[in-house]
Amino acid sequence: MEETYLLNVEGVKKKILHGGQGELPKLQDGSKITFHFQTLKDDFERTVIDDSRKAGIPMEIIVGKMFKLEIWETLLSSMRAGEVAEFWCDAIHTGMYALVSRGMRRIAEGRDPLEGQKHRCGMGNMFDYHSTGYDDLDELQRTPQPLIFVMELFRVEEPSAYKRDTWAMSKEEKLAAVPMLHSEGNRLVLCKEFGQAAEKYQEAVICLRNLQAKEKPWEDGWLKLESLVTPLVLNYCQCQLELGEYYEVLEHTTELLQKHNADNAKAYFKRAKAHAAVWNEREAREDFLRVAHLDPSMAAAVKKELKQLGERMRKKHMEDRKRYQGLFQPPQGL
Repeated sequence: MEETYLLNVEGVKKKILHGGQGELPKLQDGSKITFHFQTLKDDFERTVIDDSRKAGIPMEIIVGKMFKLEIWETLLSSMRAGEVAEFWCDAIHTGMYALVSRGMRRIAEGRDPLEGQKHRCGMGNMFDYHSTGYDDLDELQRTPQPLIFVMELFRVEEPSAYKRDTWAMSKEEKLAAVPMLHSEGNRLVLCKEFGQAAEKYQEAVICLRNLQAKEKPWEDGWLKLESLVTPLVLNYCQCQLELGEYYEVLEHTTELLQKHNADNAKAYFKRAKAHAAVWNEREAREDFLRVAHLDPSMAAAVKKELKQLGERMRKKHMEDRKRYQGLFQPPQGL
């Protein structure tokens, strides 16, 4: 039997379509809510605007992470696991729905939800851009109106109960995650799981880059974070060398050296090995010699690499000579 009542929020009515189980969830910052939703117009036809089931993937939001449609957290906090409920929300709560829907649709289409937007808040973008790219959403944006949300709550997970994406972490959580990811990457390297190790190093770098974005470039805070990024990038490059991704190594090591690590012998060494692997003999020799100059303790390793490079290049030249020799010899019998 359907039950209709008012929440303790102005302009919201709730109707339970299917009862849930257990207690009401205790939401806290960082809790992850997983649910399906359907958005309808409050008209005679109950016109469907969005339906997450058509995309085949449930919706997820993180509590306290400034989801633009704040009323959804309130609605979901009134539901139990497994419950299906219908909420009528007045226009005072639905004014941002067009922008939220635009982002969700772009994600479902495999596009960047921020594509074409300036670096301003969502409300500012409403005035910068007269169209969302979707006619029905443009109508909602021009004339905000009451909407109906039909929601099915699957689960609420505490912050410690699931692997959190980098964007959902606080500054302190990101800083704490970096050494753990670094250590896990090192462990995977010892197990020769280079692909998985590279992912761990990359995730740690993303955490630090996100933190750097909030610092002023080249100031103390930014430089301190950059000092943590460098060894992670070098470890990542070592994994890529093992995986044969030589051009990626060239890209990342060159970026490091051009920034402010012009005297980083390890970066030159890894770049030299990548150059050697793709037959860039001159560049490889230059980088190897620079390594020996910057760090005399690596001279023995450089000598070994140069010897191997010379042998590989001689062998390649001999093979090329034989190949081209056969090209220009006339066929027998002519």
